[in-house]
Order: sequence, then structure tokens, then C-alpha cells
Amino acid sequence: MARQVPGEPYARITSQEAYEMVQNGDSTVVDVRNPDEWEAGHVEDAVWIPVDDIIPRFDELPTDGNLLFICEVGARSGLAAEYAAAMGAETSRLFNIEDGTPAWIAQGLPHATGA
Repeated sequence: MARQVPGEPYARITSQEAYEMVQNGDSTVVDVRNPDEWEAGHVEDAVWIPVDDIIPRFDELPTDGNLLFICEVGARSGLAAEYAAAMGAETSRLFNIEDGTPAWIAQGLPHATGA
């Protein structure tokens, strides 16, 4: 169940919750890690925008549906969600997959490697 922490402009979810949201067809996973991390393994069909590029590339984020930010352990993805909120994204659309990509892959959820 999505968890809201006071002061955070996003909800926290697990990788399993994120997978279910993606399966519903109304959510996009946004991987905000570095190139080497992305190539080592990422969520299948995720959008890749490194955290430092979220603000300058904000217009590349989908305007419909939920944005599910993911990194390695939930820190950079939380920051990316905060950046998106600061750029005007509705906070009800913003989620941080707090257990990160390693948990997603360890659970056998759809993932890919390489560029």
C-alpha cells in the first residue's frame, strides 16, 4: 500500500506495488540511475533519465498516468520525484519505488540489461 511521509511530494511504494501499477497500464517507471547502473540491469520498458537530468529533460516525462521513479535504494528516485513536483507535476502522480532496482530484479520482475 502506498505510504505518504509528511513533507514528501510523492508516495512510497515497493517494487511489487509498482509492478502491479505498471500492469494496470497507467504508470511509467522512470530509472534515474547512472549509465553503468542502467546497463547492468533495469526495469523492462522503463524510461531512463538520470536524476541530474530530470529538471532539464522534464518535458520528456509522460504527461499522463503515474510516474514511478526508481534508482538503487530509493534516495535518488525520491529526489527525482521532488524535482518533478518542483517542475509542476501533480504530486498525486508521483511515486518512489523505495526498495530499488536490485529488489525488482531479485523478485524476478521483468527487466533487461544493456543499453
